[in-house]
Amino acid sequence: MAARPQPGRQQPDTRLPGTQRPDAQVLRPERGGLFRRLRALRHTSPGRLQLALAALLTLGLLTGLVGGLTGYSAGSATSDLGNRAQPLLVEAEAIYSGLAEADTTAAQAFLAGGLEPAALTRRYDDALTRATTALASAARRTPEGSPAAASIEVLANGVARYAALVATARAVNRQGLPVGASYLSSASALNRDVLLPQAQALFRGAQDEVAGGYDDATGAGWRLLLTVLVAGLLAALLLTQAHLSLTTKRTFNVPLVGATVLTALLALGSLIVLSNQSTHLNRAGTTGSQPASALAEVRILVLRERGDEALTLAARGGGAAYDKDFEDARASVGTALGNEYLTTKARGAHQTYLETHETVRELDKNGDYDAAVKLAIGDQTTEAFETLTAEIATALEGRKAAFTAEIGTAGRGLGLLTVLVPLLALAVCVLAAAGIRARLEEYR
Repeated sequence: MAARPQPGRQQPDTRLPGTQRPDAQVLRPERGGLFRRLRALRHTSPGRLQLALAALLTLGLLTGLVGGLTGYSAGSATSDLGNRAQPLLVEAEAIYSGLAEADTTAAQAFLAGGLEPAALTRRYDDALTRATTALASAARRTPEGSPAAASIEVLANGVARYAALVATARAVNRQGLPVGASYLSSASALNRDVLLPQAQALFRGAQDEVAGGYDDATGAGWRLLLTVLVAGLLAALLLTQAHLSLTTKRTFNVPLVGATVLTALLALGSLIVLSNQSTHLNRAGTTGSQPASALAEVRILVLRERGDEALTLAARGGGAAYDKDFEDARASVGTALGNEYLTTKARGAHQTYLETHETVRELDKNGDYDAAVKLAIGDQTTEAFETLTAEIATALEGRKAAFTAEIGTAGRGLGLLTVLVPLLALAVCVLAAAGIRARLEEYR
């Protein structure tokens, strides 16, 4: 028979380790403590002021952070657009036009036979030097591993091979050997089938970079976020002052009024600087990079025409493909010459060149090859073509200068915005804290 427990005596604890007494109270952690305390603050005047202070400090710090990042992002992208993307576009066009002009001049010099005219030799050397100089400069602006870097590598290797083939064609041609035409054809094929497509790929890639640079420089996402935060901060400051005016019977809280004025100045300054940037970026595009890109296309097309003409003659009856390419380029040039930045003189020079070209083709088709060559590389044709290319070059330089000026103006104030907005936002936080803490002291 089990013994009964004696009253008043403490019974031994026979529970297994890790178990609780049946009558023990379990203390559970309080759930929602933070939210409960926040809700509790809403029901007292000091609590509401503390919540307002927390909101103002949070909005102020976020405004300063986002404002600084907005200014930095806009300034960095604008600088990259002006110092890398647009110059790369110009250099890509210089590579293309230099290679195209070198090919054209080499073919013209070859047509002269024997010892090439010194003027053509000098023009060929200048064109090739211009292309290689632009190539070296573009390589410095291009990140490793990018498609542009791959194009530059192909171009760097191919230009040396091209120059060697042209030199061989010249040497053989001076000896009067017909195999010289084969070397020239191989050089031209390398230029047209490999080098010029790579130069054009570099040019198209640079155009895409410029377009992307404008999007990065305007940074719509950062601007929208900054607008929302500044509006929220202003609204919070005004609501807080309205609340204090009702509860304390004081019309103004001087520190909070100061914070509101600083916030308004921050908003106004940001608006002015960012609007100035957007306006001048738009002008840089419409009066600078876009027409410059179109003018570069025109120069590429007219160089194609001139090259096709020379190569058709050099092929001696086997240049049907070059003749067709000339007609394709001619159709495109007719439209491209409508560019508003090209003068009537440029269009007139092109028309004169086309008329001379028609005469060259008629002479060649009628069997008067020597007369056709003489006219093709003669003063009349050369003068018309050089007038055309000079007018295009002048217009292109004008658009590059316009772009540079607008980009420089667009970048003004962005560095100051990067520093000033965070400082003003911190000042707003300090004033807001001072204004609300003064009221909190009254409750102690």
